[in-house]
Amino acid sequence: MTAIPPEAEEVDLTVARALWAAGDPVVDVRSPQEYAAGHVAGAVNVPLDRLPFVLDTLPPGQVLTVCSLGTRSRQGAERLARLGRPAVSLRGGTKAWAAAGLPTRTGSDPGERVRSPRSRRRWWPWRRPGRRTGGTGDND
Repeated sequence: MTAIPPEAEEVDLTVARALWAAGDPVVDVRSPQEYAAGHVAGAVNVPLDRLPFVLDTLPPGQVLTVCSLGTRSRQGAERLARLGRPAVSLRGGTKAWAAAGLPTRTGSDPGERVRSPRSRRRWWPWRRPGRRTGGTGDND
C-alpha cells in the first residue's frame, strides 16, 4: 500500500505573525536571487531542493515556510512533514506579508526580527561567517 504524503497546513498572516514573533524558525524556500529581492525579516533562505540537507540543523519544533505567493512554501512544508518535521506554510507568501506592512528585508542577510523573551536562540549554523550556505552561492 502506498502512503499518502502528509499535507501541510496553510496559515494566514495572523497565525504566521504570531509564530514569527514567538521565534519559530522561518524558512524562505525561494532561490537566493528571489530571497535577496525581499524576504520576511529573520527568514533564512533554504531553496526548496536543499531542505533535506539542512533538516538536522533546524531547531526543534514547527517551521514556518514562505515563498513569494505560497505555492513553493506549501511544497516545502509538505516535504518537511514527510521528513518528520512539523511545518506550516504562509498563505499568500511574502507578497501578502509585505502588503500587510509586516517587516521585510532585502539582501542575503536574514535581518533581525522581534522575538519573545523566551526565545532568544541563535540556531542557523550555516549562516556563520566563512561557512557555505548549502548551495546558495553565498559565503556570508
